[in-house]
Amino acid sequence: MRSPLAPAIRLLQAVSRDSWYRGSIIILTFLFYTSYHLSRKPLSVVKSQLHRNCSEIPNPPANISENDTTWCSWAPFDQSNYKELLGSLDTSFLVAYAIGMFISGIFGERLPLRYYLSGGMVISGVLTAFLGLGYYWNIHALWYYILFQILNGLAQTTGWPSVVACMGNWFGKGKRGFIMGIWNSHTAVGNILGSLIAGAFVSTAWGLSFIVPGIIIGLFGVICFFFLVEYPEDVGCTPPDQTDRANGELENDQGMNSSTENIYKSQAAADLQESVGPQELVEHPRAISFWGALRIPGVVEFSLCLLFSKLVSYTFLYWLPLYIANVAHFDPKKAGDMSTLFDAGGILGGILAGAISDYTGGQAITCSIMLILTAPMLFIYNQFGQTAVSTTVAMLIICGMLVNGPYSLITTAVSADLGTHESLHGNAKALSTVTAIIDGSGSIGAALGPTLASVLSSKGWNYVFYMLIAADLLACLFLARLVYKEIKKLCPCFQKARGNSLTLKHSNSGTSE
Repeated sequence: MRSPLAPAIRLLQAVSRDSWYRGSIIILTFLFYTSYHLSRKPLSVVKSQLHRNCSEIPNPPANISENDTTWCSWAPFDQSNYKELLGSLDTSFLVAYAIGMFISGIFGERLPLRYYLSGGMVISGVLTAFLGLGYYWNIHALWYYILFQILNGLAQTTGWPSVVACMGNWFGKGKRGFIMGIWNSHTAVGNILGSLIAGAFVSTAWGLSFIVPGIIIGLFGVICFFFLVEYPEDVGCTPPDQTDRANGELENDQGMNSSTENIYKSQAAADLQESVGPQELVEHPRAISFWGALRIPGVVEFSLCLLFSKLVSYTFLYWLPLYIANVAHFDPKKAGDMSTLFDAGGILGGILAGAISDYTGGQAITCSIMLILTAPMLFIYNQFGQTAVSTTVAMLIICGMLVNGPYSLITTAVSADLGTHESLHGNAKALSTVTAIIDGSGSIGAALGPTLASVLSSKGWNYVFYMLIAADLLACLFLARLVYKEIKKLCPCFQKARGNSLTLKHSNSGTSE
């Protein structure tokens, strides 16, 4: 007598072939972009080690003068203008990233994504490792670190347009804010892992804080080369637009019973898989021009909004550990570990923003509400956030939620919706270019934020937070027109008033005739 089929095997058989492939794409792209952020986070942790108050270090070497408070710092960051020098490292990376992002989306649509993404990851890993080798080669020239920051900024532009375009190829439109919010947590997960890995080596050999993340992203680049599938048609899976259309047709057929419906679905899937074989060369749609993508409704508004919201997010990304170390007087490792709470809050904020936008259908409204709440919360955190450890933990999580919620929603679900806008008539090839335009605009803000922070922090941290609050309010302002349109669409009273106005106009014209 045979035993019944094992439960795990029955579960495996219940999952369709399409679902297996789509699940693997979610996991792979999540891990790939996690490694991107993991490799760009270490600098923010190492900053507090490059310049330290050496008078606080017990048992200094015998040949060190008591008046020498910078003997333990790393030249050239042992000077009084160290904040400006550290800021120049941020600026060089982010300016290169912002410039390269506008070009990267165009290349991403015209080159095989698998080659483009895997090559960018391997190159980025090598360049990140070179920053750490400066420690072992005893390099103290500022140009060395700026050069590899610029090159790494260009290399890292291969990541975001590629992973978003790949997700767009495999998943259709619909209520995807919640799913994309979960998927976009790779940014915060990468920041957290990058902080923890860098913090593990920062006090002993800070070169490893760069070398280890560089090795990790390089290995993921190799995995990308061997496993990434760009289009569902390439492996005989159902394209998302055809799946949605077939499901819509089945739902509209009310006379079909359950068993007949299942047979019809299976037959439709089989016919589609037979018509698109894995070995056939599939003709993909042509890429859209830069100006054509810019004319898509909503692209300009969300791009400008992301410019200022990403300014706030990246200022925290690059300066939060140093701020905590200076204000709360934590050592570099503890400050790096504490800063991960901001990223943990960012995970919750991205998921929350996606869920709310799915439920309400108002992406601009969701972003605006979170941006409005962010402004007073930043002020409260600066004034009272370091009074106690429990207060610091709570405020960092709340600020992370509010700051990164709109940033996450715009860079994922909003970009994907705009990249597959109805005005494109089904041409999803615009997705990479639209994503590059929106994220490239955000990268301009990402470059401005840390640069301004390096200048303003020398005058006092209060000025940094005033700048962040102003940027947050400007981000909200640029969404005003879209918020008004969404309110009109969602609120029945607007629709009723508009209907009465049209009726009255028609009546008056009829009377005059």
